[in-house]
Amino acid sequence: MEPTKNLTELARELWREMAEMRNSLRQYVHVKIKENNWDISMELVEILGLIYKRSGLNQQEIADIIVKDKSSMTYLIDNLVKKGLAERTEDQRDRRNKLIYITEKGKLLMEELTPWVTEIYEKATRELLTDDILNALSVARKMNENLKQ
Repeated sequence: MEPTKNLTELARELWREMAEMRNSLRQYVHVKIKENNWDISMELVEILGLIYKRSGLNQQEIADIIVKDKSSMTYLIDNLVKKGLAERTEDQRDRRNKLIYITEKGKLLMEELTPWVTEIYEKATRELLTDDILNALSVARKMNENLKQ
């Protein structure tokens, strides 16, 4: 019989599971991208999905939401713009700021991507209750809060 784990050991296990879940998601997305011959990476799918739902965010807002540093965000958004999937527009309130909008081409690609993105989240949450996810979110948020203090 395995000895009872203390809070620190459980926290380490939770972090490993979350890291493994992220890696599994990345692998799944990578396979789907290859199968469909889409010229896009996991990081670009993540940003495109965000601006598909919330077009008009600035680069820092996107970086904060998807937890990337601003310098790598510049590179990723440059790639979306080069592919014609997004565009930068000057913010009328602050001309130093650029707002990122999804293009029609980007919307069409997201309409192709959305069904299988939904499929993976449905697969991952199979046999879970809404309360399970809400509790997990609450724990993860609290742990993140603690680390930021």
